Amino acid sequence: MPTFSDIIAQDAMVLVDFSAEWCGPCKMMAPILKELKQQLKDEIKIIKIDVDKNPVLAAKYQVRGVPTLMIFKDGKQVWRQSGVIQAYQLLKIVNNLKN
Repeated sequence: MPTFSDIIAQDAMVLVDFSAEWCGPCKMMAPILKELKQQLKDEIKIIKIDVDKNPVLAAKYQVRGVPTLMIFKDGKQVWRQSGVIQAYQLLKIVNNLKN
């Protein structure tokens, strides 16, 4: 099974959703991320990390609130935001990062 480092080191952009089961706003992100994936297809990989099940990873990336979204490109974090963000805003951010 690939490690987190393996996943974010891929050529494709990787959006990481740090979330928790108990978090209401995190549940709101699920359909937003699904819509983003439908629009971008293979241009981006989206993974969800449960901060309660992965506290070491959450600590490494200093995730203090959920949801926290990060975009990695070639293994490097290129964008980060906490809180709910709409699909059209995410799409704009991803398209800007592609250039």
